[in-house]
Amino acid sequence: MESTIIFILLSISTCFFYFLNSLSRRRKSGVITRLPPGPYPFPIIGNILKLGNKPHHSLAALSKTYGPLMSLKLGTTTTIVVSSREIAQEFFLKHDVSFSSRSIPHVVNTHDHDKLSMAWLPVGDQWRKLRRISKEHLFVVRQLDASHLLRKEKVQQLVDHVQGYCDNGKPVNIGQTAATTTLNVLSNFIFSIDLAQYDSRSSQDFKDLVWSLMEVGGKPNIADFFPDLFIAGTETTSSTLEWAMAELIHNPEQMSKARSELEEVIGKEDRTFQESDISRLPYLHAIVKETLRLHPPVTFLLPHKATKDVEIQGYIIPKDTQILCNLWGMGQDSNTWSDAQRFKPQRFLDVGIDYKGRDLELIPFGTGRRICPGLPLAHRMLHLMLGSLIYKFDWKIEEGMVMDMSDKFGMTLQKNLPLMAIPVKL
Repeated sequence: MESTIIFILLSISTCFFYFLNSLSRRRKSGVITRLPPGPYPFPIIGNILKLGNKPHHSLAALSKTYGPLMSLKLGTTTTIVVSSREIAQEFFLKHDVSFSSRSIPHVVNTHDHDKLSMAWLPVGDQWRKLRRISKEHLFVVRQLDASHLLRKEKVQQLVDHVQGYCDNGKPVNIGQTAATTTLNVLSNFIFSIDLAQYDSRSSQDFKDLVWSLMEVGGKPNIADFFPDLFIAGTETTSSTLEWAMAELIHNPEQMSKARSELEEVIGKEDRTFQESDISRLPYLHAIVKETLRLHPPVTFLLPHKATKDVEIQGYIIPKDTQILCNLWGMGQDSNTWSDAQRFKPQRFLDVGIDYKGRDLELIPFGTGRRICPGLPLAHRMLHLMLGSLIYKFDWKIEEGMVMDMSDKFGMTLQKNLPLMAIPVKL
């Protein structure tokens, strides 16, 4: 009994000492009155308990109380949460240089991945070299145009695979099928081989295979650069396609409108949807944009870090502060989007908003110098796969099933339950 009381008293004393010490340091630095508003942190653990199992939801709710520029303590790490277009512009465009470094999670630096990976490297010679490889040799328009027949072939394999399910009246795992197609496009693009077969492995098996292949066969920088490319490219594209299909099945009138546009542009005869058709399909573009708004492939941009003290809207963001941009919360912001929680592709038809980093209200691939280099390929693959699935088939879920539109937090924003949809012959 005495030992328990002593332990409790020691714990309380430790927390109290930590609180006073932290308060003293912040007062001396002047930061206590200059940090953006936010919930008061507990000693040691900070505000971690407020995150829950869906941090994007929790932080969006907190931003309604404390504003779109909010400070938290995640453990002992001072963290700023960005939740609006205006604040994002301050951090990632106006002060891009000061916030271009990365805050590295422990899980990343355990195996020194942060020292070799383009996604986590600080801006420097190594980062510029990898960035130049991706921009000038992999995702440049010239290279993508030259490889359009590869994507056409792989998407046709996707259509043929789905046709088999259509003939048998069986449901397709949309996310899994899209992941297989995307992975094979990437692997053929770089290695000229398929790394995945339909119906043979789970998406996790695919990713494990890629990591193993690169670990055994690649040089250190290649071994770390390409797994990022494969995993990020496969996960983000497949999850976005799955959400788009779920929304269209949930809103059949919008699927019909998209199909009518495709038939008007391509024709009703049995013709293959080509990449050259994409630019003539504004409603398909709007569907992709609306999906990326409501269901961004990642809920937060990879964490940025302040390289020096910076003043933002009268507040001081101290050096080494972690910056989280809540993409999901920005997509739900009623100050930017009318009827924000509804899937309304038409909102993008008469406005020039795009997701290529210029319009800060829609930055699922990032912005500034840290924008995703694979965006041009993702743009083509999303429209090509989605358009082909809509153009070739109607879709429904199994009789008696209810569409689950809830999400779950992870490396990407996934559906809580995988979308199993039955393709129907038109």
